[in-house]
Amino acid sequence: MADLQQEDWKSNLEADNNSIIVDVRTLEEVEELGIIPNAIHIDIFKGQGFIDEIQELDKSKNYYVYCKAGGRSAQACAIMNQLGFDNTYNLVGGFTEWQGEVSELK
Repeated sequence: MADLQQEDWKSNLEADNNSIIVDVRTLEEVEELGIIPNAIHIDIFKGQGFIDEIQELDKSKNYYVYCKAGGRSAQACAIMNQLGFDNTYNLVGGFTEWQGEVSELK
């Protein structure tokens, strides 16, 4: 796992053709504040459900993970690393400090 500041996270993501964005906030947070475009939503508070959904993802991809402030996404990255995901990138400061585009959950 790598902790990346907003600028590095965004520039790495834009240059990465093998990337997937994962939002680990609650559904209520996503509905209230929006989501980074093209992100998949997997609520970390689902417990085993979170692990089950994560295990369905392609381990060869690079995962850019965020939450509201950076704590839950750091936990999610650690869990993903334990499950065999080699490339996880935590957004330091989370969605609260996000300066990029925002869309509604689809």
